[in-house]
Amino acid sequence: MRVVAVASILCVSLLVSSGAQTARVQVVPNEAGRRVDVIIDGKPFTSYIYPETQKKPTLFPLRTAKGTLVTRGFPIETRPNERVDHAHHVGLWLNHGNVNGLDFWNNSDGLPAAQAPKMGTIVHRRVVEAKGGADRGDLAVEADWVTPDGKTLLREQTRFVFRGTADSRTVDRTTTLTAVADRVVFRDSKEGFLGMRVAKELEQPSNRPEVYTDASGKPAPRAVNNTGVTGEYISSEGLKGDAVWSTRGRWVLLGGTIGTEPITLAILDHPSNPGYPTHWHARGYGLFAANPLGDKEFGAANKEFNLTLEPGQSKTFTYRVLILNSVPAPDKIEEASRAFAKEAAPKTTQTR
Repeated sequence: MRVVAVASILCVSLLVSSGAQTARVQVVPNEAGRRVDVIIDGKPFTSYIYPETQKKPTLFPLRTAKGTLVTRGFPIETRPNERVDHAHHVGLWLNHGNVNGLDFWNNSDGLPAAQAPKMGTIVHRRVVEAKGGADRGDLAVEADWVTPDGKTLLREQTRFVFRGTADSRTVDRTTTLTAVADRVVFRDSKEGFLGMRVAKELEQPSNRPEVYTDASGKPAPRAVNNTGVTGEYISSEGLKGDAVWSTRGRWVLLGGTIGTEPITLAILDHPSNPGYPTHWHARGYGLFAANPLGDKEFGAANKEFNLTLEPGQSKTFTYRVLILNSVPAPDKIEEASRAFAKEAAPKTTQTR
C-alpha cells in the first residue's frame, strides 16, 4: 500500500507539473490503484481508497494545509509510536455496527475467520464524478452494503466536497442510503457512524499501558506512552475531555499540537440528519465519531433509536469535517456550525 501511495503521488505531481490540470483543487482518479487522489494548491490532501483488502472505502490519510498527517497510519502505513488496536479504524469513514444484525463497523482483515458470518462489507462500485475547480473539488461515488453471502442490503450514493485555504482543509460528506429488496433496520448501537482515527499526537493523555509500535513500526510490549500527546475534546455544549463521550452536541472539536503546529479538527452535524444533534462516540485513544443512532447504548434509559428503511426508501446524512492550523477556538467552530446549518443538505447523485 505504501508503494502504491508513493507512486500515486508521483503520478499526480507529473500531471500538475505538465499542466494537465490547472485547478487549485484537483480530484484525480486512479482506477488501477483503486483510489482517487485529492490535491490542493499542488499538495496532497487526502485520497479516497478502496483496496480489495479493506472492508469499506475510506478517506486516507488526511493532512493539514501544511501537509501534516492528522490520521493514524496503522494498519495501512504504520508509523512509530502508534497504537495497534482497532484495525478497522482507518482514516475517515461512515458505517454502522448493527444493520439487520450485521456488523459493518468492526469488520477488517484482522478478524478471526469465525467472525466473518457476522460482518457486513461496503463494496465500492464506481466513481460517478471526479471534478476539480478553483474553489472546490467534487467526488461522487457509489457503493453497496453487502451481506456475507453477497446480497446487497443498501445502495450508497456519496458526494464529497473538498476545499482548502492557506491554513485550512474542509471535507463535506453527504451520503444517501437506500434499502434495496428488504427492510433494513439500523439498530441502536454505539459503534457508528461517521468516524475518524487520529494521529497519536491528537489523542488525549492516558495512564493505561497499551501496545504501541516501535521505531521500525512493529508492535512492542505494553507501556504507558504519552510522548507528544496533546489532544482534548471540546463540545458545543461546553464539555471537555472524556466528558464529551456519549453526549449530544451540534459539533465537537479536537485540539492539539503536532510538533510546533497547532491543529484543530472539528466535525459538524447538520440539522437535516436523523437524531440531530448527534451523540459523540469520542474516545481519548483517538476515535473521533459522530453517532446519531445510539440512544440506548449511550445511556438513555428506556429509549432506543432504531432507524428503519423500507425497500426503496432512502435516508441522507451530511457532515462537515474541518482541519484547521489554529489553536482551538470554540467560538469560531460555533460560527462555522451556524453557517453550515443554514446550508441546504446537498443532494447525492441517484443513478441506480
